[in-house]
Amino acid sequence: MSSNILSYVGWTFLPNLVTGWIQTIYYGITIRAGDLKPQPGTPRYVKHRRRIHIAVIAIYLLYTIYEADYSLRQEGDFYQDLDLPVDADEKKIKARFRRLAAIYHPDKAVNPEEHANAEIYFVRLKSAQDTLTDATKRWAYERFGPDVLAWQHVSSIRDYLLVGVQTVAPLYGGSIAVMVLLGLFGYLQWGRYWRYLIFACLALVEYHTLTRPYWSPILTKVVNPLFTTFTSHPPILPFQFLALAHKATFTFFIALGQLSPLFAPQDRPASSLSSGFEEQHLQRLEQMAQGTEIETQRLLALEMTPIVGDEAGQNDMKGRVREWLVQNTIRSDPEVRDAMGRAMAKRRIGAPAGARPIAT
Repeated sequence: MSSNILSYVGWTFLPNLVTGWIQTIYYGITIRAGDLKPQPGTPRYVKHRRRIHIAVIAIYLLYTIYEADYSLRQEGDFYQDLDLPVDADEKKIKARFRRLAAIYHPDKAVNPEEHANAEIYFVRLKSAQDTLTDATKRWAYERFGPDVLAWQHVSSIRDYLLVGVQTVAPLYGGSIAVMVLLGLFGYLQWGRYWRYLIFACLALVEYHTLTRPYWSPILTKVVNPLFTTFTSHPPILPFQFLALAHKATFTFFIALGQLSPLFAPQDRPASSLSSGFEEQHLQRLEQMAQGTEIETQRLLALEMTPIVGDEAGQNDMKGRVREWLVQNTIRSDPEVRDAMGRAMAKRRIGAPAGARPIAT
């Protein structure tokens, strides 16, 4: 329970934090110095953040599954303790236990600390041997894990199955109650279909894994062959497979909650659509104006480079620019242009056809 809470806290804050870092680094690499970066709230910025956030959530989902698998491998299982394949028969199990017991028996320890460690390890080896040589306990261990060693007053497969179902049922009942309750209050609306579908698939897989005398074909024909063929990962037992499935489902539900703001349609009143459209265009115009100003300053600095430090040259350049601005402003004025046009028309009265205007 505590691990799930910590996982939820990590899912709530870490992806958003990492997304901001990656987006800043991405803009630092792809946008050259001096150019305007997309501002928060602009369509380009939102598009980039959405894509980066989806990638971060996908990677974090894979990481949480890897972390759960790593924890299971650190805990180990009885087959790894005895260094035996999962299909080892009773004869091989007993022979292997006798060999390991002769090496790691507590009586062979030379000091109290080694004796204590050897005693703990020997007890684990003895538990592994007793469990795997008993067909009923072996069946229960492979499906429910080492917790079956603490179950009292169970002797048959039916007893183990009933106790196991009693331990699993509260998980499903509580999860369904929480999902329905949050749905009634308006939460978990986006992706609701996928939540219920995946939850139903998980329940079906667990039911099939726990109630069959053989291992699930998903485990024997897909998961374990992939691990044992391409990696050094030991075979996954059914209870480990179910633990990973629970972890993957839990983290996937949280991932849907993180992704819902990115894909869920935002309900906006009709009166605010036009104002939002205008605001978006104003932001684009402001961004274009800022970019134009930066580019103008950069070009001006580039043009002034040859006369940097030459005060006379700078004064001459300023005078020429001032003169050009005055002349351009006067000539561009509509009243001045109209007056010049009327004057030229009067001067051309009575001129022969095709005559050019007199230069002034």
